Amino acid sequence: MIKVHLDCFPCFLKQSIISLRLGTKDEGLQETILKSVLIEIQNADLSRPPAYTTTFIHRKIRQLIGKDPFEEIKSEYNKVALSLYPSLKSIVEKSSDPLWTGARLAIAGNVIDFGIFASVDIEGSINRALNSPLAVDDYNSFKKALYEKSNILYLIDNAGEIVFDRLLIEVLISMGKKVTAVVKGSPVINDATIEDAFEAGITEICDVTDNGSDAIGTILNCSSPSFQEIFRESQLVISKGQGNFETLTGSEKKIFFLFQSKCDVVSKELGLSTGSMLLKKS
Repeated sequence: MIKVHLDCFPCFLKQSIISLRLGTKDEGLQETILKSVLIEIQNADLSRPPAYTTTFIHRKIRQLIGKDPFEEIKSEYNKVALSLYPSLKSIVEKSSDPLWTGARLAIAGNVIDFGIFASVDIEGSINRALNSPLAVDDYNSFKKALYEKSNILYLIDNAGEIVFDRLLIEVLISMGKKVTAVVKGSPVINDATIEDAFEAGITEICDVTDNGSDAIGTILNCSSPSFQEIFRESQLVISKGQGNFETLTGSEKKIFFLFQSKCDVVSKELGLSTGSMLLKKS
């Protein structure tokens, strides 16, 4: 399990500032809320993943601003990703190995993370994913596991990125797999909710459920009993994003993590450089 490190503290502040600047132009309110959030940062539990602390930080920011700071940018990047979808779909369909290409594009989409970044380079991420080696590449194990299992639980990460997930989910469905996609129960940073699933067209191609939680990553004891049961009974889990990796690594479940390592702490734990792309088995 990834735990809070001293290097997480400036990141907690940075994430708070990104959220506040998206949520309000009132500099006085930004200052007041930031000072209030410092209490959550001060009380960070160093024995738990950073996602626990950031969950409380963003929950408090939403409450004090009185709205979801990321609502507009989530919709904007769903539209950006949907504009890319036809050309990306063509790349997958023309590929000699659509599963490989779909997985690579799903990892590329993980760059769309406004909880951490103020801006993103989607085209650069796509190019790297399709043309460069992954830092951790368990694709052969991934492919083998998929042929052995018929029911797949797919943990969605961010809005915008969810369109890239659609490409991989469509490949899985073409392989005869039953896919259940999981979104957040309510807004937290730019994580995908059921509204994003509708906007991205995911609800048209597979079952979609929410985890009943506004926690970053997948914190099982914060999720709904119905999701906990779905997770417990799942045959194979595809987990998108660094937050899910932070909170689920070490699980006894058979999980494949598809993500980009976006922070120094996680990268150091993995022995990789920041920005590395991974398809990693649990």
